[in-house]
Amino acid sequence: MRTQLGRNLTHGLLDTLGRSIVIGAYDGKAFPTEAELAKQHSISRSVTREAVKMLTAKGLLSARPRQGTIIQPVSAWNLFDTDVLKWLLERKFSIDLLRQFSELRIAIEPQAAALAAARATDNELQAISAGLQRMEAAEEGLDDPLEADIAFHVAILRASGNPFYAQFRDVVSTALRTSIRFTNRIAGRTANIVEHAAVRDAIVARDIMGARAAMERLIGDVIDLIETSETPGTAS
Repeated sequence: MRTQLGRNLTHGLLDTLGRSIVIGAYDGKAFPTEAELAKQHSISRSVTREAVKMLTAKGLLSARPRQGTIIQPVSAWNLFDTDVLKWLLERKFSIDLLRQFSELRIAIEPQAAALAAARATDNELQAISAGLQRMEAAEEGLDDPLEADIAFHVAILRASGNPFYAQFRDVVSTALRTSIRFTNRIAGRTANIVEHAAVRDAIVARDIMGARAAMERLIGDVIDLIETSETPGTAS
């Protein structure tokens, strides 16, 4: 039976196959040939070939002489690819993945906040404040709490003035959608506005050390919540 791939067949097949690989649907099985995929999904060989190429570029597949197309180990996957990250977050929930993501955040975002304090333009400072204002509005039910929180963090990455930090915006946006929902449920509340305001205030005041410390506290609280959830007898 043909899978519903949507109007863009290549990207539809990419999403279907990528998700299947990541959630383990092919564990212990040989990955289908292009001919088999084309028959299974009632699509052309050119579509399957292009989808397989895209999955190969993402590190999920590799083609080897006499072995055909095989699924690569997780260590070879491009975890910074937003599709791969999205598929990872859609499989069985993993506290380990959430912790690992938070460890990445605490290695990046405090420094991004410090750089923003040193370099942010007036427009970038306004964007950070706008993100905080959205979070405050969300507390009153006037905005989406998740999107507002993401907007705040992405604005800081962009304000760092470093294009490499700014490139993390898609990764942060994608992973925060799971991280924020989980930590908010554990805490029994939405984001801590006071702690976010402390980050914004330090950046606006051009307090480099204060901005770094405030962001470290903010993400440190997230890590504490994750660790609390793993303690016997607590929520999970």
